[in-house]
Formats: sequence, structure tokens, C-alpha cells
Amino acid sequence: MYKIEELFDLEHTLAADYLRQFTYPWEALKGIKDLILELGPTLGDEYEEVSEHVWVHKTAKVFPSAYLGAPVIIGPRTEVRHCAFIRSSALVGADCVVGNSVELKNVILFDNVQTPHYNYVGDSILGYRSHMGAGSITSNVKSDKKLVVVHNGTEQIETGIKKFGAMLGNYVEVGCNSVLNPGTVIGQHSNIYPTSCVRGVVPEYSIWRDNGTLIEKRDD
Repeated sequence: MYKIEELFDLEHTLAADYLRQFTYPWEALKGIKDLILELGPTLGDEYEEVSEHVWVHKTAKVFPSAYLGAPVIIGPRTEVRHCAFIRSSALVGADCVVGNSVELKNVILFDNVQTPHYNYVGDSILGYRSHMGAGSITSNVKSDKKLVVVHNGTEQIETGIKKFGAMLGNYVEVGCNSVLNPGTVIGQHSNIYPTSCVRGVVPEYSIWRDNGTLIEKRDD
């Protein structure tokens, strides 16, 4: 439920070959900056290097008040809206939305990811067509500053890293004003209720209610 092959459709990111090197997605966090610096010069004429190590596809729309901190790649038809703050090390795919006052840092956003309103996403990977509701954030450092552990029931997986926000599988929906605590992993097609405080592994095709109760999604 928390391996790369179980969370993501690698046909929908420029980071596909890079991610295939790893078993767990958080293993990829340390190398995102170097990945972007390696990919950028290879992107071809469809991208413009608008400033040093900042590559923007010619069909993308970046509003004048947005900040793009190097290194960054912005994919085709993506919108980076007013006052968005991309601090650095963000690989943003095609047809994404980085909205008003959204902050990104050390992230991979697959194609069609929506972070449209007042989101903070740091040290995280968001899968194909995942969506962060207004005001929802990833918390990427524990309050005690210890290394992050991924909790899956009684299983505890040591990550060996201090900064780790959340891993969202394909088609994940995160409700408004939710907090995804360090080390959160949400399986494909799962939904998080608004105002939730989420921790650990959420299985695919699940609904996380605001009290932490998990419900299996049904086709009907």
C-alpha cells in the first residue's frame, strides 16, 4: 500500500525513470533538486528557461505575482496563480494548478494535480489527479524534530529522514483544512474528510473520517 508501484501511475510524470530506482516514495525526496537540474537542460524547445534553472513550458501560465525559486520545472498547460510561492525543488507536471498563496517546496506533482487554494506542500509527492482541498497542508517536520516513522497499524517503517510530508496516490481527495502529519501515506482513490488530522497509512479505496475511522469505498 505504500510502495511506489502501488501508489503511482508513472506514465504521468517526468520523474518516472528516477522513481523506478526506489521501492518507497520517500526514498526519492533527497534527490529531487538534483533530478530537476539534470532534467531541465534536456527538455527541448517546448520549454523556456525563464531564469537560471527555472524551466517553464510555453503553454503554461504563470501569473506575474507568482514566485518561482530555482530549480523548478513547470509542465504543459499548468497554471501557477497569483501569489503562489514555489520555494525551490519543485517538479510540477502537466495540467496542474498551483493556486493563490500556495507554497511548494521539494515536491513532485504528477500530471493533473490540483493544489488550488492556500495549501502548503513540502517534502511530498502527489500522484496523478490528486487534489488538495482549500487550506489543507502537509506537515513535514515532527514537533520533536526526530526522524519520521511511517505507521501502518502495528508496523513501523523507519525512513531515516527528518523532513517528510505526505505521499498521495493517484486520485486521492483531501478535504478542506485537513492536516497530513509527517509520514502520511494515502493509497489510491481514497478520500479524506474535511478538517481531518491524518497520520500513518490510509489504504487505497478508503474514506478517512474526521475522527480517524476508516470506511471502505463501495462502487455504488
